[in-house]
Amino acid sequence: MGSAEQRELSERENRDVSARVREQLARRRISRQRLADEAKISISTLEKALNGSRPFTLATLVRLEAALGIALRTAGSDENAGGAAAGELGGYSRAAVRWLEGDYLTLRPSFEVDGILYAYRTEIFWESTHLAFREAERLDAPYSQKGVVSVPNKSGHIYLYTNEHGQMRLAILGRPLVTGEMYGLLTTLLAGPGSQLLPVSVPLALIPRTSAPDASFGRISESDANFKSHQDHLNRVLARGFARLIAQ
Repeated sequence: MGSAEQRELSERENRDVSARVREQLARRRISRQRLADEAKISISTLEKALNGSRPFTLATLVRLEAALGIALRTAGSDENAGGAAAGELGGYSRAAVRWLEGDYLTLRPSFEVDGILYAYRTEIFWESTHLAFREAERLDAPYSQKGVVSVPNKSGHIYLYTNEHGQMRLAILGRPLVTGEMYGLLTTLLAGPGSQLLPVSVPLALIPRTSAPDASFGRISESDANFKSHQDHLNRVLARGFARLIAQ
C-alpha cells in the first residue's frame, strides 16, 4: 500500500471531487491550466483526474484545496470524518451551524462619501463540506466577494474569509443576537489615488432579511426612509462593545 500522500480516492470520491472542481472552475471563470499552475500540479494530472482516467491522489487534492481556498473532500474522507468542516474552519458539523444559513442585509459605511451608508446582500449557505458566503445586490458588482465561513468554538466569533490568489479580506462578527443580527468589523482594501490600494477597517452589520423585508440596497443617504434604522445598526457595533477601533 502506498504512502498517505499517494493514497488515491475511491471511484465515488473521485466523482464527487471532480464535480466540485468543475463547479469552482465555472464559478470563478478560470481555466484548467490556471488552476493547475496555482496548485503546482501538471495540467496532464488535472485533466486525467477530472476525466476519470486517473484518480486524484491525496497529495494532488491537498494542493487543489490550497489553490481554491475551499475543502473538496466529502464527509466520508479522512479530513472530514463525521461530516465536519476542516479543522482550520472550526471543525463544525452542518447541524451545529445550520442556524447561520440564510440571507442577510449587510451594512457598512461608504468608503467614498462621508455620511453615506452602503447596503448589499450576503448569503450564507452550506457548500459540500462547510459554510460559504457570497455577496449580491452590490452597486460595484464586479467586486462582490465570496469565500468560506469559519466558526471556531474558542473565540466565540464568526469569520467570513476571502482569499483570491493571495489577496485577502476578512469580516469578524460576534455571535448572533436572539433576533439574529451579527455585528463586527470588516477589513479590506480601499481603492486610493491612481492604482493605490489602502487597508481599511469599518463597522459591519449583518441583519437577517426576515427582519428587514423592505431593506434598501446600494448607497443609502439621509433622505432614504431606511437610513436611520440602518445607521442605528452600525452605531451598535462600537456603542455596545461588539468591536473597538483604536487609533493614536
